[in-house]
Amino acid sequence: MNNHIINKDLTLIEALSKINGVAPEPLVLFVVDEQNRMVGTLTDGDSRRALIAGASVTDKVERIMHRDFNYMKVEDIDDVKEIKRQKELKMKLVPVLDKDRHISEIINLEKYETRLPIDVVLMAGGKGERLRPLTEKTPKPLLPVGEKAIIDHNIDRLIRYGIKHINVTVNYLGEQLENHFQAPRGEVQVLTVREPKYLGTIGSIRFVKKFYNDTVLVMNSDLFTNINYEDFYLHFKEHDAVMSVAAVPYTVSVPYGIFDLKGRNIQGLIEKPTYDYYANAGIYLIKRSALDAIPEDVFFNATDLIEKLISEHKKVIRFPLNGTWIDIGNPQEFQRANELVKHIG
Repeated sequence: MNNHIINKDLTLIEALSKINGVAPEPLVLFVVDEQNRMVGTLTDGDSRRALIAGASVTDKVERIMHRDFNYMKVEDIDDVKEIKRQKELKMKLVPVLDKDRHISEIINLEKYETRLPIDVVLMAGGKGERLRPLTEKTPKPLLPVGEKAIIDHNIDRLIRYGIKHINVTVNYLGEQLENHFQAPRGEVQVLTVREPKYLGTIGSIRFVKKFYNDTVLVMNSDLFTNINYEDFYLHFKEHDAVMSVAAVPYTVSVPYGIFDLKGRNIQGLIEKPTYDYYANAGIYLIKRSALDAIPEDVFFNATDLIEKLISEHKKVIRFPLNGTWIDIGNPQEFQRANELVKHIG
């Protein structure tokens, strides 16, 4: 962060040197006074325009800087709508100021899509039996799709959405996943959680020691998807749900005429109908308090949690996933993902 901060009393030539040093990051400096309060901004373009207009390289930054600058308040740091607004303004770096106008941090919207205040649990304990022999010695989440493991596509995408607390529950060949995540990913240390026995698609979440946020994203680790996690989160918050299930469109076309029956009597004929459904994508947003509904040390699927919350009259909604989604459960889908990764980011 300090690479982008400069004192107002430094000269333009010193500022240009500092701007040159921040490349390839956005060429912008945040100007502070003697009390480290932010007072302005200075960009590479500002500096060039000032020199063309007759400024000297020995002029102080204070003379050239922009005093009417964009920023976020520290109390809005978890306001995803505000971060989205900053992106819409084409902001690349956004300073976050406390009540005394000190810079508490700088959000890089070139590097990150947003900053979601959620924890993540990736389920990676399955045996991947339908992909054998590929999974006899390698857990399915570590099979390569393109140039990196299936699970790493998901981890890297989650990090791009500003998520800092990521857990991976492991079981089958779990030591390989534990070794895989020993080193941090930039500023994020992915934690592995060993389940003592296979506990279904969500039961192992009870072994996560700590959650830092009130919303938890739970997903299968072997999915290949470009879901927009920001839209998913905002939709969840907008509808004040206890649980949101990402759902993929699924269409069934019947190639025959279908009878509309009442008992044995034909009431009409529907010619080659098409039926549209939504299928469970294996990606969930859940209020942390709802995780208490998951029993301890008992086989329990995410679908069991859905049904339990519905039976308790809790609000469970679906989020339509319209992008890429592949459940890598068999050799055909594995091959499809490896073909698709060549064409999408």
